[in-house]
Amino acid sequence: MTREELNQLCDALTKRMANDGCLIEMGWVALRRLAVPPNAPDLQVNEMRMAFMAGAQHLFTSILSVLDPGEEPTDADLRRLDLIHKELETFRKEMELRVSKAKGSA
Repeated sequence: MTREELNQLCDALTKRMANDGCLIEMGWVALRRLAVPPNAPDLQVNEMRMAFMAGAQHLFTSILSVLDPGEEPTDADLRRLDLIHKELETFRKEMELRVSKAKGSA
């Protein structure tokens, strides 16, 4: 499978999960698979899921509260979303490095 085909598959799955109301849960499952040892104790897994879901809930309600009133996004709305995107991209790159280092040392 090419990288482009994989991206298309991931995009389709993401849309399906969003339509089915389980997009955030899918994100947790993906993170768990990437970053949580398979033999992690239930307490650790449960606490990590709570932290993940709390972060998702915080981000979503924060986005809703900072958007300007009206149906159309304003320039300020787009700027705020872009800044959130940049912040999350920085984290994604950090996580990617951690995961690749952990796999390299295994």
